[in-house]
Amino acid sequence: MQEEREVTTVELVKVLKDREEMFDHGKNRAKREGEKLAWITFGAFLYAFGLNVFIQPLNFYAGGFTGVAQLITYGLAATGIKLAHIDLTGILYYLLNLPPLLMAVKHMRKRFIARTVIAITMMTVLMTFIPIPATVIFDDKLGSALVGGFLVGVGTGFILRSGACDGGINLVGMILLNKSTGSTIGRISAIFNVLLYAVCLTLFDIPTVIYSLIYSLVVSFACDRIHTQTIGSQAIILTKIPDPRKLEIEIMGRMGRGVTKINGNGAFTGENVTILMVYLSKFEVLRLRMLVKKIDPNAFIAVNNGIQVDGYFLRKLT
Repeated sequence: MQEEREVTTVELVKVLKDREEMFDHGKNRAKREGEKLAWITFGAFLYAFGLNVFIQPLNFYAGGFTGVAQLITYGLAATGIKLAHIDLTGILYYLLNLPPLLMAVKHMRKRFIARTVIAITMMTVLMTFIPIPATVIFDDKLGSALVGGFLVGVGTGFILRSGACDGGINLVGMILLNKSTGSTIGRISAIFNVLLYAVCLTLFDIPTVIYSLIYSLVVSFACDRIHTQTIGSQAIILTKIPDPRKLEIEIMGRMGRGVTKINGNGAFTGENVTILMVYLSKFEVLRLRMLVKKIDPNAFIAVNNGIQVDGYFLRKLT
């Protein structure tokens, strides 16, 4: 007669992960993909609207590959090459993104690549067909730089948060982040933009470059506030349930995050308490709270956002 044995935590976590992957197919996946594509479209619209309505009329220069596309458009126009009523920036932006997309194929998932192609295509179409006003909306150049930067940054953040990328230097940044480098999309973009605007200083007047630089910094700031996958968080969970094993397995199986377990006692009550420590992204905190409260409604949860994690830490960007 075969002896019964206790199922290990590792085996239970594997079973839970397999069930999660099975549940992720079919209608549930189609619904989530539809929601992501809706946010990608909305983000692309904010990007193109902010750029064409607030930045282009003042001849400010965006950062990243969009700025490069603007510079090429400026150079072509100076030689008499331009299309009537159509701005070439969006089309050139699409062409400039082809090499990074080919590079991303080797490092990123197919679903991410597909979403990114959709995002870049939507941005190109909207940048090409959203009309650039003949006159500026704001007479205040600083106000235009701030509003335009906020809209473009939020739009970029929505695209990144939906498991896609707006292309260009951000796509290169995501590949680097996928290799667990300690930075953020906004930071990498800001460094590239400083170099780009150094080139602009040789071509344009200083005020134009300064306002363009302010715009790019606002974009980076707004992007990092929305793209919370790059913000590290520490969650400390205190639970008094007799057997916390189910909670540990749920966190490891459903979220794919490691758990550090500490056995303690309340200093005042003397009651036994289990302390679970989890490191994750800010984007995952809400899901963790819901999962913990479902198993232990009385659990105490403390979250510290914006922490720097050294060593191996899986950044779930897509």
